[in-house]
Formats: sequence, C-alpha cells, structure tokens
Amino acid sequence: MNSTERMLRRVKDMYLFILDNGTVTTSRIAEEFGITSRTAQRDLNILEYNDLIVSPKRGKWTTTEVEVELIS
Repeated sequence: MNSTERMLRRVKDMYLFILDNGTVTTSRIAEEFGITSRTAQRDLNILEYNDLIVSPKRGKWTTTEVEVELIS
C-alpha cells in the first residue's frame, strides 16, 4: 500500500471514528491513529473541506448531515 492509499484509508477511518463517537478532539484523533496532531489536523481539514465534518468548537470535530456512501 503506497502513502496515498494509507492516507486515504486513514481519512476514511477517521471519519468513521468521528461518526461512531460523536464529537471528538484533534488530540483524541491523533492518539487513536498514532499520528501527530499536525497530521491529524491536515487529515481533518480534508474531511472539513468536503463538508463531512465541522468544528463546532475549536479543536473539536463532529460529522455533518451529509449522506456518505462508503465503499471498502
């Protein structure tokens, strides 16, 4: 698996983690996925840019109402 595939898998897993856990912090994401908070923030920005998550409060994230069809 190349680095792009790993990143895409991590972003997808991150979305599912937030979906399952409600509102989570950037540091919790970093800890859960064993990545730096900077990497977590970069990945979260991808999800936010695509309107899949929002940050209702600085450093906290939750999913939006956008319907997502996940493929494996």
